[in-house]
Amino acid sequence: MELIREDYLKLIRPYYDVDLIKVITGIRRSGKSVLMETIKDEIISNGIKGSHVISINLEDLDYAFITDVKDLHAEIVSHITDKDRYYIFLDEIQHVKNFEKLLASLRAKFNCSIFVTGSDSTMLSGDLATLLTGRTVEFEIFPFSFKESVDFLRLNNIDVNPDDFIIDYIKWGGFPLRFSFKEEGSVKRFLDNLYTNIINRDIIKKTSKIDRSAFKDISLYMMSNAGKEFSAENIARYYAQKSKKSVSQRTIYNYLEKLQRAYILHTCKKYNITGKAALDTSDKFYATDTGLRTLNTNTINYEDTFFLENIIYNELLIQGFTVFTGKTFKGEIDFVAIKDNKKCFIQVSYLMTNETTIKREFGAYDKITDASPKYVLSLDRINMSHDGIEHINIVDFLMHKVSLHLS
Repeated sequence: MELIREDYLKLIRPYYDVDLIKVITGIRRSGKSVLMETIKDEIISNGIKGSHVISINLEDLDYAFITDVKDLHAEIVSHITDKDRYYIFLDEIQHVKNFEKLLASLRAKFNCSIFVTGSDSTMLSGDLATLLTGRTVEFEIFPFSFKESVDFLRLNNIDVNPDDFIIDYIKWGGFPLRFSFKEEGSVKRFLDNLYTNIINRDIIKKTSKIDRSAFKDISLYMMSNAGKEFSAENIARYYAQKSKKSVSQRTIYNYLEKLQRAYILHTCKKYNITGKAALDTSDKFYATDTGLRTLNTNTINYEDTFFLENIIYNELLIQGFTVFTGKTFKGEIDFVAIKDNKKCFIQVSYLMTNETTIKREFGAYDKITDASPKYVLSLDRINMSHDGIEHINIVDFLMHKVSLHLS
C-alpha cells in the first residue's frame, strides 16, 4: 500500500485553488509523482470532475510525441473545453525547454490551477524564470523520513521496532522503492542503479564532456564524507591516488554544484553563535539520503556520528527549520536550528557510553552564553539531561514523540 504523506499534503493543500504555480521538487525517486497522484485523488474526491484534471508525465512514453513547448501547449489546450477551473499536473517539466513560457501563458489565459514536478533545483532560475517571479510556491520532497519509513512498513504489515530499525535506516536510507527488496545486495544494487540514472538523466547531458566514470567516483567520495569539512584539495588528492589521474579544484566545485542541483547534496552553512549571523566560510554538505552515502562506504563507523548527523539534518529540513553549523570561538556545535526567528542548539552523538563522551557532548556548550535551548541527541535510552541542557533520544525525536523548543 502507498503511504499518504500527510506532512507534505498539509503544506500543499492551502494552495490547491490559489493562483500560484505549485512546484514540487526533489531528488529523483523521492516520491514526487506518487504525491501528485494523491493530490489528484483528493481534488477529485472534493467533487472536481475527472475531465477537469489534466495530467502529463513528460517521462512517460505515451507522451513521447511531445518534443517541445508548442506540442505540450497543444496537448493541454486540447483538453480544455469550457471556462470551469482545470487542474493541470505536469511531471518532470524540466525536460521541456522554455516551459516557463508555457506556464505563464496557461496561467494568464485559462482558469486553472497548475502543479509541476522537477528534479533540477535550477529549473526556475535564469532569464525565463523572470516570467514566473512571485507566481510560484515551491515544496521540496525528500525520500521517506525515518517515521515515514516505519509507517510505510507497518502499513504493509511488516512488524518493525523503531529502536532496531534505526541501524537499517542509517545504512540504507528512505528511498521508497528500496523497501521492495529484502536482501542488502539487492538494496545496494537498486541504489547504485538509481544514482547512475540520476547522473545520466539529470546531471550529465548527452552533449556534456564530463567523464561519467570520474564524476561518479568523485561524487560518491563526496557523499561518503558528507558532514565533514569540505575540502576540494583533499578530494582532488583522493582521486589522483585512486585513478592516477588529476582533477582540478575548479572541477570539484563544478561537480559539487551539479550534485546540489540534482538534490543529492544540501549545503549547511556556518553560523557565528557569538555574532549571531551566517558566516561566508567553508560549508558542510549532507546527503539527501544516507543510502546514497553508503554506496562508497565499505564499513560504517556509527560512532563517528556523521551518518546520524546527516539524518538529523534532513529531519530538521523536513520539519521546516533553517539549519546551520554553529561556530564558537574555539569549536563547533553540530547544528543551529532556526524557525520563525527563534532558534535552538543541537549536539548529535551515537551513544554516550562513558564520562569522557558525556563531558565532550555536553561540554560543547560551556562557552556559549546564548540562552536559546540546548540539546544533546543520542541513541541512549537513559535521560542524561543536566545543567539546563536537555538530552533527547534520537529515535523518539525522529518518531515525533518529542519536539524541540526554540527561543
